[in-house]
Amino acid sequence: MATPAAKPKAKLDVDVTKPTPYTFDLGLLLANDPNPLTTSTPSAGSTPSTTSMTSSSALEAQLAATARDGAQALIAQFFRSCPLTSTPSGALFTLPPISTPLPREKPLPETKQPTTWEKFAARRGIKPKTREQRRAKGTQYNEATGAWERTWGYDKGGAAKRREEGHVQQDWLVEVDDKGDKTAGEVREKNRSGGRSGVKKSVGTSGKKRRTA
Repeated sequence: MATPAAKPKAKLDVDVTKPTPYTFDLGLLLANDPNPLTTSTPSAGSTPSTTSMTSSSALEAQLAATARDGAQALIAQFFRSCPLTSTPSGALFTLPPISTPLPREKPLPETKQPTTWEKFAARRGIKPKTREQRRAKGTQYNEATGAWERTWGYDKGGAAKRREEGHVQQDWLVEVDDKGDKTAGEVREKNRSGGRSGVKKSVGTSGKKRRTA
C-alpha cells in the first residue's frame, strides 16, 4: 500500500509586513512588535474542554508565527542597515550603538566643585604623587633582607616583623655615660621620650595655629 506523499511546506515571506511597522534597536538585537495578538472566539456548539484545547493550540501557533516574523524582520534589517565585513572566520555585522533609553530613578549627579586645595594645586601646577613616589618617600630598600622597609612609624625598619619572628630587638645594647649615675631603664626611657616630646610639641603647635586662625 503506497503511503501518501508529504505535502511540501509553504514558503514564508522574506519581507514581513505589519499594520504597524516594527521598531528596531540593532545594538541590542531587539525588534519591537506593537501589533496586538488576535484571539479567536469559540463556536456556539463547542464544549469548554474542546474550546480550551483549541484556543491553547491556536495561541501557541500564533505566538510561534509572531516570533518567526519578528526574527525574520530583524535579520532583514541587519542586511539593510549594518555594514557586512568578510573575515576568515565568516561574515560579520558591525552593530550600531544602542538607541533604547534606560530610565533613571535618581537625577543626574551635579558636577563636583573643586576644593580649595585642588584650585591651589591647579594654579601652581602641583600634580598628585604617584604610588611609586609615595613609596619611595616612606620606604627604603634593605639590601641585607632584600625587602622594602618603612622609614617611620610602627613598622620602621621592619621592626614589627622581627618582633613577630622572635628576633632580638635592635637596641638591646645601650651605651651609658660613665659620668652619670643612670640605669639602663632610664637611658631607654630617655631615648623613647625624645620621640614623644616631638609629637607633643607638634600637636601643641598645630592647636595654637588653629586658635590663632
